[in-house]
Amino acid sequence: MSSLLVRGGTVIDPASDRHGVLDVLVEGARIAALAEPGRLEAREVIDATGCWVVPGLIDMHVHLREPGYEYKETVATGVGAAVAGGFTAVACMANTNPVNDSGAVTEYILERAQAARLARVHPIGAVSVGLQGERLAEIGEMREAGIVAVSDDGRPVMDGSLMRRALEYSAMFGIPVIAHEEDCRLAGDGVMNEGPTSFRLGLKGAPAAAEEVMVARDIALLERSGGRLHIAHASTAGTVELVRQAKRRGLAVTAEAAPHHFTLDETAVGDYDTNAKMNPPLRSREDVAAIVAGLRDGAIDAIASDHAPHHRDEKEVEFEQAAHGIVGLETALALALRLVSGAGLPIETVIRAMSTAPARILGVPGGSLEVGAVADVTVIDPQHAWEVKPEAFRSKSRNTPFGGWRLTGAARATVVGGRVVWQSRVETVTPRKKRSSNR
Repeated sequence: MSSLLVRGGTVIDPASDRHGVLDVLVEGARIAALAEPGRLEAREVIDATGCWVVPGLIDMHVHLREPGYEYKETVATGVGAAVAGGFTAVACMANTNPVNDSGAVTEYILERAQAARLARVHPIGAVSVGLQGERLAEIGEMREAGIVAVSDDGRPVMDGSLMRRALEYSAMFGIPVIAHEEDCRLAGDGVMNEGPTSFRLGLKGAPAAAEEVMVARDIALLERSGGRLHIAHASTAGTVELVRQAKRRGLAVTAEAAPHHFTLDETAVGDYDTNAKMNPPLRSREDVAAIVAGLRDGAIDAIASDHAPHHRDEKEVEFEQAAHGIVGLETALALALRLVSGAGLPIETVIRAMSTAPARILGVPGGSLEVGAVADVTVIDPQHAWEVKPEAFRSKSRNTPFGGWRLTGAARATVVGGRVVWQSRVETVTPRKKRSSNR
């Protein structure tokens, strides 16, 4: 049996409230032992001195684009980006072509992931056939094939009766419904947040209420229908408060936030920068502060990248015509660590949001370094300073508003099922002494 020793790092495991310098022994695909440094031996060693050793990071919201949009991303390139970013597992949305609304498509995605042999891939099935919002997809068939949740992400489920049935059916199969919360009629033709910046630029804005009214509706449906509701990419202060109040009432609701929504505000659109166009849009400074507060007090459970790769031809057009979304797998960790250095969040809170909580919400392996747990491990160098160079991304796409940013913190090594699938050789840069609020 193969053995691996992660030696001399600071183990941070929110699942067991463990935080201290320990060696971690992996035998086969499982955690075999944790002990004070110097007591364990193995055939292969990762020197983690000065690093954090955490349960493998799990990104519960990515778009891998395959099948159908391989010119943007493939399963192979997506999981390559994932392990470089420190993620041992990703959950991929259903808006492929064909849509993942059947067991056959689910199986195809899993086959592609198995061939890549990098990060674990957990498919998310569609709520409705073809993402059309009309008929419920074959949830049971997809669950048997391997889905871990259902979502029409990219499109909201406008039909309340369909969402109610989705909650009821998903409860039968023990999986959450992940909701893209947007009232299309309220959002209208909005291409960014409705506010001072949209007025200045002369762009149509989508109000925060377009998200919040749908969150309120789905929480009301959850209260009556049962099941589990997960709010994708929460972006407004109102959404955070609605989720917070629902949790206080004991409802089975969880929520995630994307790094761009707690790092950038609407002013990042600047002079029509299409790399800052996303859905939901970048919101106000007050909304950004509310997202951070939600992560601090647990109203927001998870951090997810919403990795949405696009070809440059879909971004290098007029702002109104540009595709929504940014790539995020290779910047999410460093941007999340800014919450520790800049906002004062405990590192345990960030690791819980990027590992333990996604594993719990999706019911997938990982999220813990307990003995016997699956050996998915991320080794983080918290002092590694680097510059975001989109041309060097492992992802097939380059659409990011963070190009040129100098960030601190990166994955040193990524271990999946006891195999070292990534070790960093990224060039270190000297961080600037003074940085603006966005850099």
